[in-house]
Amino acid sequence: MAEPEITDDLIASHGFTSEEYQEVVKILNRAPNFTELGIFSAMWNEHCSYKSSKKWLRTLPTTGPQVICGPGENAGVVDIGDNQAVVFKMESHNHPSYIEPYQGAATGVGGILRDVFTMGARPIAAMNSLSFGSPDHPKTRQLVHGVVEGVGGYGNAFGVPTVGGEVRFHPAYNGNCLVNAFAAGLADADKIFYSAASGIGMPVVYLGAKTGRDGVGGATMASAEFDNTIEEKRPTVQVGDPFTEKRLLEACLELMKTGAVISIQDMGAAGLTCSAVEMGDKGGLGVKLQLDDVPQREDNMTAYEMMLSESQERMLMVLNPELEAEAKAIFEKWDLDFAIVGETIEEDRFLILHGNEVKADLPLSKLSSTAPEYDRPYEEKIPTQYRRDTDVIQIDPIDGLKALISSPNYASKEWVYDQYDSQVMADTVRQPGLGAGIVRVHDTGKMLAFTSDVTPRYVFENPHEGGKQAVAEAYRNLTACGAKPLATTDNMNFGNPEKPEIMGQFVGAIKGIGEACQALDMPIVSGNVSLYNETDGTGILPTPTIASVGLIPSEDQLINGTVREGHVALLIGESSGHLGQSALMAEVFNSEDGPAPPVDLNAEMRNGDFIRENKDFITVCSDLSDGGLALAAFEMAEAAGVGVVLDSSDTGELFGEDQARYLIACNFDMAEALMSAAYKANLTIASVGKFGGSSVRYGSSEAPMDELSALYRGAFGETFG
Repeated sequence: MAEPEITDDLIASHGFTSEEYQEVVKILNRAPNFTELGIFSAMWNEHCSYKSSKKWLRTLPTTGPQVICGPGENAGVVDIGDNQAVVFKMESHNHPSYIEPYQGAATGVGGILRDVFTMGARPIAAMNSLSFGSPDHPKTRQLVHGVVEGVGGYGNAFGVPTVGGEVRFHPAYNGNCLVNAFAAGLADADKIFYSAASGIGMPVVYLGAKTGRDGVGGATMASAEFDNTIEEKRPTVQVGDPFTEKRLLEACLELMKTGAVISIQDMGAAGLTCSAVEMGDKGGLGVKLQLDDVPQREDNMTAYEMMLSESQERMLMVLNPELEAEAKAIFEKWDLDFAIVGETIEEDRFLILHGNEVKADLPLSKLSSTAPEYDRPYEEKIPTQYRRDTDVIQIDPIDGLKALISSPNYASKEWVYDQYDSQVMADTVRQPGLGAGIVRVHDTGKMLAFTSDVTPRYVFENPHEGGKQAVAEAYRNLTACGAKPLATTDNMNFGNPEKPEIMGQFVGAIKGIGEACQALDMPIVSGNVSLYNETDGTGILPTPTIASVGLIPSEDQLINGTVREGHVALLIGESSGHLGQSALMAEVFNSEDGPAPPVDLNAEMRNGDFIRENKDFITVCSDLSDGGLALAAFEMAEAAGVGVVLDSSDTGELFGEDQARYLIACNFDMAEALMSAAYKANLTIASVGKFGGSSVRYGSSEAPMDELSALYRGAFGETFG
């Protein structure tokens, strides 16, 4: 089959600027052929090369005594003691999920699971962070159903518990939903597998499912804005098979015990191209591939299609040749393909052969580590100055609460969580929706806690404070269950970085995230950048999702009690009644004005340490974030089926979103002990009410808990069910 002529239109359709294409010609000292153009496109696009973000990602804190492996591998690896490690990462599958919601979300889950077990870890937990457009937008319902079913369909069939996450709605996502998938696994700390190839003349082995035409060009599509040609991009969405992935997991973990694996890499974005190039580049080697040996499920596939296919459930491995027969037998047992498709070579070459022809001959190192890197111009937003909004805003507290709990943003997400299996593997400690997800480390007394957080309104108004707040909220969510925060993975979702205001959002958020991770000892160990989340020039809210992992060393360190009749409600932390960018203002007054709440990282650390040090006095703990004290108190009471009384009726005190705050429920004698400890530590603590009865009363405003609970639990399903 004759390859297309390289025209200006073809070059542009592959995502190249004219300057980038000329750089390719300069590197090769000739024009590339069609397959070579596709390979360069795959490796130099935003999704694979991070060309707009590399400069700023390098500023993040990535090390610490707990970090075994930081960014640059398939996933981050963190020590949890006893020669055990937790391996985790979060990645986006935004563009595919908007085009084809079910498969886009399903393959997002599949891809992040492979990132984890590629490192030698057995997955033990999954989460997701989902952002959709306005609930009344004509496409939102279809997206919600497709994405939730895709996440559940893949994760449930694979057999990993989905233990937490978040779901939000905002008109800014009308043309571009966000699907961020997280996975974590356990491995022996001295048995982590890496992707750098080593040894000359070593077999390069293809593992897993066969290659088809699904996903061809997916990475390039994910590095561009949407427009009215979106339906034409549907063939770039992959199709997943969770049962094949389960077999691939078991085969890989069995294979890793044999000593046959020199290096291994998931075939994710840009498929065979990216996996082979990254393995070779990290090892300082070249790679030769013979595409005739690649297992194929479709006829007459071209070299271009095979190199850029993003078919799922595939791995690439450099094999110890002495153990080839043993390795092959394992994959045949699991009914998976095992094929030697190439070898490592000494020269800096990426040599692709197909049908006795050389289809590509490229300098391998120029494809990956020397891809373009941009220092894009940016404009940092001048944030709104602080003012005390509560001087002018007062509403009936129960009316405010009803507005929040009837909104899909803050109503119970049971409709979502019920479609996910949270109990498979039998180590999940509590159901999703009650704070950080908690999973036992099997056959030990340890537990791991997982959370995912960001408030895009804050980031839009003040990227620096919003970035800090996302990390701080993750820190609080982990702390509230007794966990010591360990480390973080970030998923940076933004619009078009070629616009200085969008690049300014990214830079500001990175600065805030880095500052908070440093101060709170939560280094970034893995992550993902998703840019060009725009449709017809309209970008999403900046959404730097922060997913963090914490360690609960033993069961007696866990805070996971239930509110009971007569419990005292204690508030830890300073309250100023900050309503700028609050959930109340957005839901009741349709206003996103005012400053984002400032984040005092010293207060976050001080208050968090106090919670962990005094956990023996605490029955239930929740951090305060969206909806402030009013929403947190309601959710704690509603989960236990009791009422709650808060003394204040002031709108700012009830719904303000000041940071570094926790709501605690405990017996009266424990409350006295906590208050005494807080005074000694010079911390702000106050009794703000009590739990009990059958109603919710804030100040003099009251409503039956049954009525409010029905509203809270039914609102999401009524909108989308």
